[in-house]
Amino acid sequence: MAERSSTGLMMMMMVEPSPALALTLPAEVREKLAELELELSEGDITQKGYEKKRGKLLAPYIPQIQGVDPSLQVDHRIQASTQPVLPTSKHNKPRATNSRDERFRSDLHTEAVQAALAKYKERKMPMPSKRRSVLVQSSVEACTPPDTSSASEDEGSLRRQGRVASSSPYQSHPTVEHWFNRVIQGSSTSSSASSTSSHPGGRSHNATASSAATVLADLMAHTQLDNHCAPPDVTGLSERSQVASVRGLTRGYTHTSSTMETADGSDAGDGGAADGVPVNSRVSSKIQQLLNTLKRPKRPPLREFFLDDFEELLDVQQPDPNQPKPEGVQMSPLHGEPMGVVTNWPPSLLASLQRWGTTQPKSPCLTALDNAGKPIYTLTYGKLWTRSQKLAYTLLNKLSSRNEPLLRPGDRVALVFPNNDPVMFMVAFYGCLLAELVPVPIEVPLTRKDAGSQQIGFLLGSCGVTLALTTDACQKGLPKAQTGEVATFKGWPRLLWFVTDGKHVVKPPKDWVPLIRDASNETAYIEYKTSKEGSTMGITVSHAAMLAHCHALTQACGYTDGETITNVLDFKRDAGLWHGVLTSVMNRMHVISIPYSLMKVNPLSWIQKVHTYKARVAVVKSRDMHWSLLSQKDQRDISLSSLRMLIVADGANPWSISSCDAFLNVFQARGLRPEVICPCASSPEAMTVAIRRPPEMGVPPPGKAVLSMSSLSHSVIRVDTEEKLSVLTLQDVGQVMPGAMVCVVRPEGTPYLCRSDEVGEICVSSCTTGISYYGLPGMTKNVFETIPVTASGSPVSDRPFTRTSLLGFIGPDNLLFVVGKMDGLMVVSGRRHNADDVVATALAVEPMKFVYRGRIAVFSVCVLHDERIVVVAEQRPDASEEDSFQWMSRVLQAIDSIHQVGVYCLALVPANTLPKAPLGGIHISETKQRFLEGALHPCNVLMCPHTCVTNLPKPRQKQPEVGPASMIVGNLVAGKRIAQACGRDVAQLEDNDQARKFLYMQDVLQWRAQATPDHPLFLLLNAKGTVASTASCVQIHKRAERVAVALMERGRLNAGDHVALVYPPGVDLIATFYGCLYAGCVPVTVRPPHPQNLATTLPTVKMIVEVSKSVCILTTQAIMKLLKSKEAAAAVDVKTWPVVLDTDDLPRKKLPQIYKPPTPEMLAYLDFSVSTTGILAGVKMSHAATSALCRSIKLQCELYPSRQIAICLDPYCGLGFALWCLCSVYSGHQSILVPPLELESNVSLWLTAVSQFKVRVTFCSYSVMEMCTKGLGSQTEALRLRNVNLSCVRTCMVVAEERPRIALTQSFSKIFKDLGLSPRAVSTTFGCRVNVAICLQPNRLGNLADQGTAGPDPTTVYVDMRALRHDRVRLVDRGSPHSLPLMESGKILPGVKVIIANTETKGPLGDSHLGEIWVSSPHNATGYYTVYGEEALHADHFCTKLSFGDTQTVWARTGYLGFLRRTELTDASGERHDALYVVGSLDETLELRGMRYHPIDIETSVIRAHKSIAECAVFTWTNLLVVVVELEGSEQEALDLVALVTNVVLEEHFLIVGVVVVVDPGVIPINSRGEKQRMHLRDGFLADQLDPIYVAYNM
Repeated sequence: MAERSSTGLMMMMMVEPSPALALTLPAEVREKLAELELELSEGDITQKGYEKKRGKLLAPYIPQIQGVDPSLQVDHRIQASTQPVLPTSKHNKPRATNSRDERFRSDLHTEAVQAALAKYKERKMPMPSKRRSVLVQSSVEACTPPDTSSASEDEGSLRRQGRVASSSPYQSHPTVEHWFNRVIQGSSTSSSASSTSSHPGGRSHNATASSAATVLADLMAHTQLDNHCAPPDVTGLSERSQVASVRGLTRGYTHTSSTMETADGSDAGDGGAADGVPVNSRVSSKIQQLLNTLKRPKRPPLREFFLDDFEELLDVQQPDPNQPKPEGVQMSPLHGEPMGVVTNWPPSLLASLQRWGTTQPKSPCLTALDNAGKPIYTLTYGKLWTRSQKLAYTLLNKLSSRNEPLLRPGDRVALVFPNNDPVMFMVAFYGCLLAELVPVPIEVPLTRKDAGSQQIGFLLGSCGVTLALTTDACQKGLPKAQTGEVATFKGWPRLLWFVTDGKHVVKPPKDWVPLIRDASNETAYIEYKTSKEGSTMGITVSHAAMLAHCHALTQACGYTDGETITNVLDFKRDAGLWHGVLTSVMNRMHVISIPYSLMKVNPLSWIQKVHTYKARVAVVKSRDMHWSLLSQKDQRDISLSSLRMLIVADGANPWSISSCDAFLNVFQARGLRPEVICPCASSPEAMTVAIRRPPEMGVPPPGKAVLSMSSLSHSVIRVDTEEKLSVLTLQDVGQVMPGAMVCVVRPEGTPYLCRSDEVGEICVSSCTTGISYYGLPGMTKNVFETIPVTASGSPVSDRPFTRTSLLGFIGPDNLLFVVGKMDGLMVVSGRRHNADDVVATALAVEPMKFVYRGRIAVFSVCVLHDERIVVVAEQRPDASEEDSFQWMSRVLQAIDSIHQVGVYCLALVPANTLPKAPLGGIHISETKQRFLEGALHPCNVLMCPHTCVTNLPKPRQKQPEVGPASMIVGNLVAGKRIAQACGRDVAQLEDNDQARKFLYMQDVLQWRAQATPDHPLFLLLNAKGTVASTASCVQIHKRAERVAVALMERGRLNAGDHVALVYPPGVDLIATFYGCLYAGCVPVTVRPPHPQNLATTLPTVKMIVEVSKSVCILTTQAIMKLLKSKEAAAAVDVKTWPVVLDTDDLPRKKLPQIYKPPTPEMLAYLDFSVSTTGILAGVKMSHAATSALCRSIKLQCELYPSRQIAICLDPYCGLGFALWCLCSVYSGHQSILVPPLELESNVSLWLTAVSQFKVRVTFCSYSVMEMCTKGLGSQTEALRLRNVNLSCVRTCMVVAEERPRIALTQSFSKIFKDLGLSPRAVSTTFGCRVNVAICLQPNRLGNLADQGTAGPDPTTVYVDMRALRHDRVRLVDRGSPHSLPLMESGKILPGVKVIIANTETKGPLGDSHLGEIWVSSPHNATGYYTVYGEEALHADHFCTKLSFGDTQTVWARTGYLGFLRRTELTDASGERHDALYVVGSLDETLELRGMRYHPIDIETSVIRAHKSIAECAVFTWTNLLVVVVELEGSEQEALDLVALVTNVVLEEHFLIVGVVVVVDPGVIPINSRGEKQRMHLRDGFLADQLDPIYVAYNM
């Protein structure tokens, strides 16, 4: 998002150079400004950085305004833009007390956020669109902006500028506004022909109006070049010119067509005529918004370049020289007061229990409450003592396995008790201690898939726990297996569950007495903690530490015998355990335990109990104080005057201060004294670190710090004023514990002591801390045995310290302040942010009614070598898309403004779906895990990679080319062999080829019909695998004659007329092809329309018929009816079909004579095909080229009449057509024809046929191979039982016009190896429009291998994908990072010469250099056949010459990038073999950030990102990368894909995805060869025809 704010704008105005000034700027300043513009447009500098640098450049040339020193204006710019000064009156108003009904919130923070948001004008961002069940289809004209990924864009844009905009940028302002307005609504017509191609001259001329986006970009570029002024604020202009801003309505809303008024008042909205995109189009209106939002001016992309440095280093964030640095002196360790010596202090906690249990048995120990708040049971000290003894005796003596006691002293035992049963827990805990067992309290597992439950299981396993203690009620509620026993939870060890209720424990004999030892360093209990990554560790606490901690707490809190304490916390761990179970027994205190379930029903319960029991101390969390505020209105007669201490256990949280303030505000009137609020800081490792002492101890008054948030992000403490926006207000957590020594160290690396004004990790040295992580000695050493050192490296003390994982500092009066936890620390671009602070900011964004307050998770994920912030919140069910989206965009702005950090992803999930922590709250690590696995299932997502990914590599700059003057010596270019290769020389290959003596294919057929009339040429199979029809030489000849007669008599056609053949794959197609040749007509084979899908398939038929200028259509009766049907009339104009003749029953007439063309250079047939870029291209094949093609294939594949080959290809174009219709007639071999369409009903048809006919050579397409791999992968066993055996296959060639799909061919080979397929058999071919057969790889296996024609096996090389983006080939080892496997595309055919040329200079390139593949061969096509008279345009595709070197040979340009590499292998002729590697089509490549990307590489990465992505296609739109993914799974997974796709493309390709579109399977169009039609998809996307499940616009 553009980060410009209103205050920023004011500053901008001050520094904006006037046009006059722009002309007076020195040239070098103008140059630097232009560079800055470029950086901004490429997204390599944020808007803020841009403004700052720009301001500095312009500062000396700006007249001083109102006496302000220009240097001040510039230096304080950032501050001003992030912190506009608020009117002071705002803070002097008395604060209303009753408005505080929100959690974690201070008025201060909310005001700060509101002020921050006020700076951002209500900018409209394109809303993501989501599919609704009610589909409202809108008819929309397609709108395709010219593809800015094409290479010839940057010269074109300024030229086009003159053509499109008559008004120059210097004209008066309103005109420009009007112009902008027109541009934003401008449209372009789209047909497949308007897609651009990056062959020079490949752009078609029928794009009537240039598209909005590109023209807009061009205008911006133009204004900048002339003026060097700031990028025009499109938003501002379009608002002023009163364009009705159309918000992208999600489907399901009614689309209203609103009229648009342009600046001069003319009406531009008549349903989107010449002047605008129809407003009722969903994507189109979003496109308008996106244009308005992306304020970065667009530049035409940079093109190829050659640089020598290979490393695309990520941009490392340079530290800001102005960032604050700590200046204080080195801190010295802080000592707590000494531990008091008490004479009758018990030697251990158990001794204390024994003492009270025997001397004060009636004294109450613990009162448990039910969910209505009624006391259900009070445990006395006597009962606790006797019940604990019973349990200890039972555990040690009554549990045995195979006569061995089950437990021995020191064994670990799990305590699984629900939160509402503190009595049973306390008995079990002390029972274990008396039995010298080590209790491990854990949460009750509610389901088999609890968040974090697996990690708890891992902890139990590593502690060797075999027994779990629980209550009867709890045991009944646990999930059960079929046997009725407690289910085994995922990752848990096998446990024996023992119920501790009275009837299961036995009374010990009189003489049995538990052994009560003095406190030692033996482990007393293990408390679990979950780390930031989600792993669970057990912290061991010794008997001595447990006793010392109770002692220290008693002294710090001033506990006395018999006091009453109310405990709201979880009694199983942390402060709840320390105060409510351990220290209470030490001092014979009475604990009132408030269960979490009661707090949910009645948040006031704890206050009522303080009042009822006159409790002296309460232990709570900020949440409990906040909840009680929400419901305090009903209660009048409550008094808190008995409290002497309100311990706030999470006093270290950033929002605890606001809870404390608010609570005091309300309850001071009910007897609460301000000084009794005592925040404390603790951590599982160090236990209590500090606590504010009760007032009677005569301690200094509490402290409050207002710190600058931006300084804190650099770990520096700078006091600020509350008027500022980005400040953090903290309260102290009191003084250090008695007997402890505290210091603050650097969190990373060597633990150096911090300076006095530096934030670091607090470390404690004391006898009251935990002693280790159970079973993790390495981590224990790091955390529990840290030795802090001074700057000079000398240790601070000889005692080891424990790291608390609290970040903070020591303030005045030796008070401790905590600013955050290590767990919530996010280091983004070197600056530190605290997750809790970000949560607090998000919660201050009004209105909060769309999300749940306590259900927000903030964490960071690592993407592209830096941490990225992710915010996940639960959305309320009644929130509308629009509301949520607006709230999300406001949250992003607030976080950006207050923390100066961008949020990478903000996701809203449905209510109650985030994983819960045991006592409410969110399980953060589990949430993060789900986010990364794509299992979060959000209902709204907003990704902002553009603003927060700032470390992308610099875009490539164009380097000056090596010109044609570079030395070329013999066959070397710049020291390398010229990359050229050729197949065998046809002239020298003597074979008994009878067909050679004929110049024309029709003569060959006639000759075969006479010489071998009954020789079978074709065998057509149907879906059942049976032979549908056969054809011998004479049958084809006779049928062709009848067709020729019909053409002349019924069609009255002349020689040279074009005839469209619309037939299903079969013998008819072949016969009518030769019938046309017999009659002297030019055949054009066309795929028939699909009867179920006329709307999309018929227009293509119509287009080919029209473009080829066919004067007649030959077809079957069935298709003829279809062409003229009512359904067809809905798709095309059926009245304009040429003559349609059906050839089903033709009269038997003899043809007087077969037509003889005057010269072999005459046109034989037209080959039409839709290229992968969606362009329909027909090529002209002469008679000479046709014969040469057949001869070349015959020689390469060794075809002769006794051979059989199986063909599973479409017969309409390219090599597929040649193999079906031409080769058998020329070479005389028999072709088994398997139409690929039949595989849809019988997948195994092709392979069964190959096996049945024992075929040696077979051809297929990638789509056929994919169908077999997916459809038969699991059925190889069934096929073997049906005797399918593929060991006969010597060569299986995949016919393709693309880079070989290695993964597919390998998995095909692997799957069918079980059926005898040789791993060497599968190979690929390569052809293209200018030459349909350049490479074929007939592998020779077995005896044939040494017959002279054998070529080496195809080789695979690994190239560096990063070098490929720079148009260079760098070979790397298999498995190295960024490696991409490329397989040789087959052996070059006889008579074919190939060279690699530079796409720009047209000079030859050296071996292993990437360039365009040029081909010279007798079977090259002679040119494109198009209706638009663009032959001249394409002339250089077919007859081009090198600019230096061999400048005589005529070459055809294939339009594919590739390279030649001489291998170590030898050819049949003994020469070293040259391998040709095809990298990809030049038309398809994407030009992004000055680099050339091949879509397939990005798509491969995306498909790997999530198991539900079935297919993917990418294209660019106005410089944005659009990724379309097909979702194979439930629709709730759709939004999970957005973040995963963005992550993987950033990580592997250093690109930011602009739009992610999630669609249903089968939406991405593919052609008959299985190639994706990305440009059709692009047109469909822009015309809003994809019916997407979800469209996400990454900001």
